[in-house]
This record gives sequence, structure tokens and C-alpha cells, in this order.
Amino acid sequence: MGGLRAAEQLRAAGWSGPVTVVGDEPHMPYNRPPLSKEVLASDVTHPAVAFRARASTADVAWRLGTPVASADLAARTVTLADDTQLPYTGLVVATGIRPRRLPCPGPVAGRHVVRTLDDAQNLRAALRPGSRVVVVGAGFIGCEVAATARGLGAEVAVVAPEAEPMTRPLGAELGAALRRRHEARGVVFHLGRTVGHFSGIDAVTGLVLDDGTALPADLVVEAVGSTPNTAWLDGNGLDLSDGVLCDALLRVEGRPDVVAVGDVARFPNARYDDVPRRVEHWSIPTDTAKRAARTLAAHLAGEAVDGEPFAPLPAFWSDQYAERLQSFGAPGLGVDDIRLLEGDFDADCVVGYHAEGRLVGVVALGGGAAATAARYRGALV
Repeated sequence: MGGLRAAEQLRAAGWSGPVTVVGDEPHMPYNRPPLSKEVLASDVTHPAVAFRARASTADVAWRLGTPVASADLAARTVTLADDTQLPYTGLVVATGIRPRRLPCPGPVAGRHVVRTLDDAQNLRAALRPGSRVVVVGAGFIGCEVAATARGLGAEVAVVAPEAEPMTRPLGAELGAALRRRHEARGVVFHLGRTVGHFSGIDAVTGLVLDDGTALPADLVVEAVGSTPNTAWLDGNGLDLSDGVLCDALLRVEGRPDVVAVGDVARFPNARYDDVPRRVEHWSIPTDTAKRAARTLAAHLAGEAVDGEPFAPLPAFWSDQYAERLQSFGAPGLGVDDIRLLEGDFDADCVVGYHAEGRLVGVVALGGGAAATAARYRGALV
């Protein structure tokens, strides 16, 4: 999505020269949020989730199925895994993230992640009514997969080291409210626990937790976070400690010919402060592509770069059962001061997140009225 939006926005910003998009997946860009929901719940193929092609990008060259292996920013070249070398005058870093895997001993077969369409289809093929599914991780992906698997009739257990699901982005109160909703539908939580090892010989048959608890499993879903795809940029003197460090114009450490977009980019958001952060929300590839394309197109045209502060309003949603979690702003910055703005945690509710007394995030849980209220309050964030 980041590469597609960057190509679209470069055209919108006036760049008429050639554009090449390199991607490691064989598929044209597609929407990822359905992977842990609709794609798992039914036989969804690529056309159903693919983004619509715009006429402005009809002449974009797509090199799919071969990832980039390295880059030489001084020589302005990138090298693909098949040793093809591509020169550039402008470079957009849009390599996103990949799922972390558990470094635990035991068999590998039967352990799944959900990041790509192929991942989701492979997991879908393994899910059966009555399957014993263990989800390791209680973040958004973990909870969405747990909800979808229960909807398919699987027995589901969730293992996570936190005291409540989604504590880091949402805080303990809302996390507890989500846990109760899952438990009411039969999900069993093992919180405050980590995985010691996986059991089985050729494939996973279970796992043993750090307290010795043994859980049987026909399949395991690892939803334990992500890692930015930055190894191909090694050797260029960049700060890659958490994604690609960018300035307020999305330039990679001030380089006028290299910008970054999407959840691999670590950038300051003037809406909140000057601390560079990565944001793994669906809206961010589009928001960062708009800013980065203007920056790069101006440089390529030899024009002054628009210095307007970059201040996007992050937004995301999560569908679990018939409930929708809708967020505006940066609730993770305000988890130390959470206030119930409307409703009740065990019904429809709107929750405000504050930093130094200022509203920085709003999250709604429940039906349409709660989401509408969150959207209204989100305009104030």
C-alpha cells in the first residue's frame, strides 16, 4: 500500500518521469485489514482485496516477487535479490514491516503468522470447526484472529505477557473490557504468561508456558509484534534502530532524494511533539505518501520544498465479533490519563486519552453511535 500510494502521490505532485515499484510479494497491492477477518472467515481471493488501479499510475512499472537486497545511497542504486541493479534519481522507502517470530524451541510446522494474503489463506486452510487454536499475542491481530477463529467454531486460547489485551495502545481499562467480551464468547486467556517451548515432532501439537502449563494445539498463531524491513539499507550510515529515521518532511535523515512512507518510517508528528515515532495504522501510508511525494517531487523539479509541518491525525479500527473499536489520534501517548467520556466499559463507550491534560486520543468501542461520537471528538485531538 505504501508503494502504491507513493506512486499515486508522485503523479499528483507533478512528477511525470518513470516510476518503478519493487515488491517482494507476487501480488499487486491489496488491503491488509481484512486478512485477519474476512479472508480467514471465507474463501477470499486477491481480486476481492486488491486496490483499484488509477489511471494516473497506468505507466508505473511493477517488479513483483523479487525483494530489494541492498542499496547504495551514495551511488543512487538499489540491488534486487536476483542481482538486478536499478539506478534512481529519487528513492521512496516503503518496505513496511514483517511479523516477529517466537525464538522458542520446538517444531515449526503448524505455526502461522498473519501479514500477507498468502499467510491468511494458509491459516484459513488449516482452520476447522473444533480445531484447538492457540494465539500467542493479545494485540490487534491476535484478538482479531481469536474472534474470527471462534466464529468458525474453533476452540481458542490466547497467551500474552501483559495483564490485559492491548494494554500498550489502549490501557488496562479498555483492554479488560475487550477481554470480557472475548471470554463471553468462549475464548480462554492465559495472561502474564510467555511460551517456554512448542511440543510435537514433525508439527506442533501443543505448547508449554513459562509456568509449566501445557496447552494442546492443532495450530498456533504468532501475533507478537513486528519488525521494520530495513536490512537492505544497512551500510549507509542511517539510524535504523526502529525503522527509518526521517525529518518532518519525510526525508530520510535530511537526504533530499530519499523519503520514506508507511509503517517503516519514523517521523515527528507536529500535532503532538517533535519525537520521531513509527505508526502502524492503516491511514499512515496514505498520509505519509502525500507529504513525502511533495517533498521528493519538489526536489526532483529543482523547486523549493513546501515546509508545512507534517501533522497527520492517525486513525485505525478493529472489528472483533460484532463490535468495532474505532480510534482517532494517538491514544498510546495518553494511557497514563484515561477518562471515560461517554457510556460504560461493559457497553458502548467512548474513552479519552490525555497527555499533560490535553486530549491526544479518542477510542470508541461498540456500535455506530459510539464511533460517531469518537469521530466528533477525534476532530479535537
